[in-house]
Amino acid sequence: MSQNALLLSRRAAAVPQGVATATPLFAERAENAELWDADGARYIDFAGGIAVLNVGHCHPRVIAAVRDQLDRYTHTAFQVVAYEPYVALCERLNALAPIAGPAKTILFTTGAEAVENAVKIARAATGRPGVIAFGGGFHGRTLLTMAMTGKVLPYKRSFGPLPGEVFHLPFPIAHYGVGVEDSLRALSLLFAADIEPSRVAAIIVEPVQGEGGFHMAPPELLQALRRICDEHGILLIADEVQTGFARTGRMFGIEHGGIEPDLMTVAKSLAGGFPLSGVIGRADIMDAAQPGGLGGTYAGSPVACAAALAVLDVIEEEGLVARANAIGERLRTTLEAFAARNDLLPIGHVRGPGAMVAFDLLAARGGDEPDGAAAKRVTARALERGLVLLSCGIHGETIRLLMPLTASDAVIDEGMAILEEALSAL
Repeated sequence: MSQNALLLSRRAAAVPQGVATATPLFAERAENAELWDADGARYIDFAGGIAVLNVGHCHPRVIAAVRDQLDRYTHTAFQVVAYEPYVALCERLNALAPIAGPAKTILFTTGAEAVENAVKIARAATGRPGVIAFGGGFHGRTLLTMAMTGKVLPYKRSFGPLPGEVFHLPFPIAHYGVGVEDSLRALSLLFAADIEPSRVAAIIVEPVQGEGGFHMAPPELLQALRRICDEHGILLIADEVQTGFARTGRMFGIEHGGIEPDLMTVAKSLAGGFPLSGVIGRADIMDAAQPGGLGGTYAGSPVACAAALAVLDVIEEEGLVARANAIGERLRTTLEAFAARNDLLPIGHVRGPGAMVAFDLLAARGGDEPDGAAAKRVTARALERGLVLLSCGIHGETIRLLMPLTASDAVIDEGMAILEEALSAL
């Protein structure tokens, strides 16, 4: 038995089946856009730890910042003793956020924790209970964020009952026959049938749905939501956990919509692989909670804050916002060429801003019917050839590409060549 297989066997014996892994790999080491398993086999990483590694595995600047912080202190709990990395990072995020006027930031550990606290802040600021989210959206696996997530399997089944006062709207996806007008009509019906606007604290939306299939929120939807929120005193939350930090060709995905949110949740690529998340928002809203009402023992760990400050330096100094757009153009051109070929499995709906790119496996060439089983086969074929891919989507039909923005053109092209082999119809 190989070392990789032995470790996987140990994992199966020690870890509950609810902790699923997408690949039969046991990582030994990684660098930038490549990783090696316990047997020394090399893989190109087009998953990026699910959008965590925009600056790549083990970026030297991030590792150096962490080592420096480790020599100073590893933990004090910000609620007990304040420290400079926390404050410095909050100042950086306040300046970067697309929010006019004074902004404030609070740090947490996970994306779900950030989302849950954004709802707490919105409820404290408005005195209202209701939350509106979108079908297909993903916001986390805690009870509240599960209720907000718009997908039953695998996230909700057997875990109920879930918190109330959470409602869902259809997300506009043209090839599923849902347009912006349908989403807005559903919102009007929701206000008439289920909850009046004066009881809604917040509407939350991903600028680009992650688990839902990398569908971008149309600017006209975001602009309409902004108007409706302003009209009814509802807060608009942008869930930037997966879209943030240069991935979409902007620092934050909501910038594509031409609006300002009231609150933003961030995590994943914020700290280059170290657990860190946050809520950024208008200062008057962020101050609504009573002292001691927000926080956490490991929230805003000084080690993770040091990593995040280095990540922001890397994004700026290496021009990763522009690099995301260049990578995306390269990917979309290649995928459109794949879609036109008869010797590859039928694919379509190539989409996504910046380097947040995806496509669907289809039941028939030129059609819209999704083929989730084919997407599963493609990810397995790619892995056999040395490429780590992730699927997503309502029916599991979508292949998403999340390579580090620091990946070289040569490595990206090598990965796309493997993807081409995996899509072979033979």
